[in-house]
Amino acid sequence: MSSTTETIREVLSAHARLMSDVATLNDDDDLYERGMTSHATVSVMLALENEFDLEFPDSSLRRSSFQSIATMRLLLEELGVDAAG
Repeated sequence: MSSTTETIREVLSAHARLMSDVATLNDDDDLYERGMTSHATVSVMLALENEFDLEFPDSSLRRSSFQSIATMRLLLEELGVDAAG
C-alpha cells in the first residue's frame, strides 16, 4: 500500500464518519454507500489539502472525485502527489 493511500485512509478515519471501519474498505468501495455525507466530504477534502499542502482546483470539486480511496489517490496523483511519497 502506498503512503498516499495510507494518508487517505487516516484522513477518512478522522473525518468521513463512515458506517464501516476504514481498514475494512477496498480502495474501490463507494464511500457514499458507506455513509459519507456531503458535509463529511468537505471535511475530507480540507484535511487532504492540509496533509498534502495543496489546493484542489474547482474542476475537481465533484462527488466522483471523492467517491473512493482509488479516485482520491488518482486525483492527488494528477495534482503531482507521488503515490509512494
